[in-house]
Amino acid sequence: MRGKHVLLCIFCVLVLLTIGLISFWTNKYHIVKTPVSIDEGAPLIASQSAEQAVVNRVIDGDTIELLDGRRVRYIGMDTPELGSLSIKDQCFAQEATEKNKELVQGKEVKLLKDISETDKYKRLLRFVWVDGLFVNEYLLQEGFAKLESVPPDITYQNVFHAAEVKAKQEHIGLWKSCR
Repeated sequence: MRGKHVLLCIFCVLVLLTIGLISFWTNKYHIVKTPVSIDEGAPLIASQSAEQAVVNRVIDGDTIELLDGRRVRYIGMDTPELGSLSIKDQCFAQEATEKNKELVQGKEVKLLKDISETDKYKRLLRFVWVDGLFVNEYLLQEGFAKLESVPPDITYQNVFHAAEVKAKQEHIGLWKSCR
């Protein structure tokens, strides 16, 4: 009888290890079985859910601060930098910051993590939606940002590339104003 219990325990351990390995590989390599969508925005990774949070303030065109004090850096894009007392704003930095404020300040947003949790400045790295609008994509498509793909966080790289190409072709935003 004891031998059967040992075999049953070994079998259970093997099943649990198999489930754990499948879960690890699925999350690590984004094996998507059934895409779901967040409002009308780009598809989410099926195994993940978006966090909801309220934006306290906009820091610049690609960074926000949430009510709880956490800072969020938008994945896949980069906006021109605001200057400081001794450094001038980069071309189109004010416009990108103002557009970001218009889109998200004081509003509830949905945040989705890709692979990395934070960047070297301890900011959360996230894709951001507001009222069904995929903010990262919108800022690229309207010429407020440039594509910045930083592996391993590249889930929407193709979407972002197409958005940037559209802005360049239409000569809008920074693609019109900055040389």
